[in-house]
Amino acid sequence: MPAMRYFMTGASGFLGRVLAEQLATDGHEIVAVVRAPERSPWLADLGAEVHRGDVTDKDSMRGPMRGVDGVFHVAGVYRVGVRDPAPLEAVNVGGTRNVLELMAELEIPRGVYTSTLAINSNTHGKVVDESYRYDGPHLSHYDRTKWEAHRLVAEPMMAQGLPLVVVMPGAIYGPRDHSAIADVLTRSLRGRLPAVPVGNAYCWATVADTATAHRLAMDHGVAGESYIVAGPPESLSGALTLAAEIAGTRPPRFQIPVSAMRALAGTVGALAKVVPPAAGQAESLRVAAGVTYLGDHTKATQQLGFSPVSLREGFAEYIPTLLDEAAER
Repeated sequence: MPAMRYFMTGASGFLGRVLAEQLATDGHEIVAVVRAPERSPWLADLGAEVHRGDVTDKDSMRGPMRGVDGVFHVAGVYRVGVRDPAPLEAVNVGGTRNVLELMAELEIPRGVYTSTLAINSNTHGKVVDESYRYDGPHLSHYDRTKWEAHRLVAEPMMAQGLPLVVVMPGAIYGPRDHSAIADVLTRSLRGRLPAVPVGNAYCWATVADTATAHRLAMDHGVAGESYIVAGPPESLSGALTLAAEIAGTRPPRFQIPVSAMRALAGTVGALAKVVPPAAGQAESLRVAAGVTYLGDHTKATQQLGFSPVSLREGFAEYIPTLLDEAAER
């Protein structure tokens, strides 16, 4: 594959950093727009051309994007339990519109957009494929804003000929993760998570596999198509048990029934009508109440060559690193 010049959003984030490292290793040029370049000096160390900018400011991206061979739009805001959805709407929806409109305006020949399995909300235990469509209501503002970006921004523009490929990751884990996944795993391994909700399940993939899926989508994906690039499914309880086995610790002792979580979410939701701060807590409880975010990556395997490692293999490498990182904090 000849060296390409790629424009990236989200290069300073968890997934974006690994993708940038992989692209640099392959000899590609990276043009990154980040809000605070001084907080990501490693980008310059990779040889990236770094510009100060933001996906919510279209003009800040126009010059850096001009003349590139492809666009990786990875930037997004992931938060669950928020009272104010404005930041998610500005970045996840407005930012995606800005990036894709510029891509069309500048006639960039190729693009990959990072969506999520969460646009399908709770699949109720069913492992769905790319033909599945869910139209709401959504459990969280994150789910809703990513759904809007995918269904109301990206898909219409692809239908009009934008040469874009969409990838849909699931639960991503790996070194340098500061998300809720890393927090739950760390608290569980330290014995500070006495109980875990029953029924929650996700499709788990390493950050390295997920970044590789983005490169495969750029090289081999069909423009106008979406690809689920999530890993194998596993319950949260099963994942915590596996992590404890690898670390030589004990998993959470108690399990919280789905009915109890939903009842508590309903109670807090009612309270939110008179006490606004409770709105964020109600959202967090809804997402924890036996929800499954599950997707089948067969299409990505067959068309892109996507081949994620098993959760056991991924955790065997990750859990010792996670414990080392936690000890340093």
